[in-house]
Amino acid sequence: MPLNRRKTPVILGIVGDSASGKTTLTHGIAQILGADRVAIVCTDDYHMYSRAERAKNGLSALDPRGNYIDIIEQHLRLLCAGQPILKPVYNHEDGTLGRPECVAPKPYIIVEGLLGYTTRAMRDCYDVKVYLDPSEDLRVKWKIHRDTTKRSYTTEEVIKSLEKRKEDSPAYIHPQRTFADIVIRFFPPESNREESGVHLNVRHILRPTLPHPDLSPILETGTQNGLHLELSRDKDGKPVDLLEISGNIMEKRAKVLEEMLWTLLPEAQHLRQNVGQLDIREPRIISHSLALTQLLITYHMVKAALGVHAI
Repeated sequence: MPLNRRKTPVILGIVGDSASGKTTLTHGIAQILGADRVAIVCTDDYHMYSRAERAKNGLSALDPRGNYIDIIEQHLRLLCAGQPILKPVYNHEDGTLGRPECVAPKPYIIVEGLLGYTTRAMRDCYDVKVYLDPSEDLRVKWKIHRDTTKRSYTTEEVIKSLEKRKEDSPAYIHPQRTFADIVIRFFPPESNREESGVHLNVRHILRPTLPHPDLSPILETGTQNGLHLELSRDKDGKPVDLLEISGNIMEKRAKVLEEMLWTLLPEAQHLRQNVGQLDIREPRIISHSLALTQLLITYHMVKAALGVHAI
């Protein structure tokens, strides 16, 4: 029986706290699928106020009251139906509001940001929902680096911002973890607590809300091979599969899993050399844990587009 491609876009949600790795993961997946076939929407563009205005009114960017949540809902519904949207623009470099831009639907749409799962209406629009949950020390390192190198902040300003937001993250961001199909946690290995890049470990919580690929043929009990899969329980006590990938996994071992996943992604063969890049400007910096994470999510995107489930 032939596979029928969906006529409407496949929509992936990537949600997480500030500097949790959303943009890196988003652009990596877009490269695999082909940039010309992927539209990217950032829900942070729907801020009501500029950075200066937020400073005056004491409202953080994480607070739904400072974002056009109803417009995000409306735009997600339009994209689901294959209709274009006129998306607002927020300039992260200087914190100003810019000219809106038209986003035309493409076969794949990635919606990333702080508040993408805030309401039921928004959550119903996604085919695949990912939540990024890096260790807090790691996230702080990433945030300081990003905001001081790309967003015109000083280190002191970033630390002050983190302090102001310490109640907003658990109130508005962390509860969205509950609604994800996959929870992804990057964290440094015990042998190198200062690691923040290529050799980070990653843990995937795979919930039964998606039909995940059968990885058992290449996984062995124990972590000595760099891969570990087990049945576990999430914070709420519900059963989940837990897949852990060592940041120091041997290249040969990582390639076995990559090749298995590539056989399931025939559409993406032409861009496989871009998988796992930490920065598109540094093509030789490759993280196997990131590469496998990108591929596992891309697998679900392709399966959703073809209308089939994992075997």
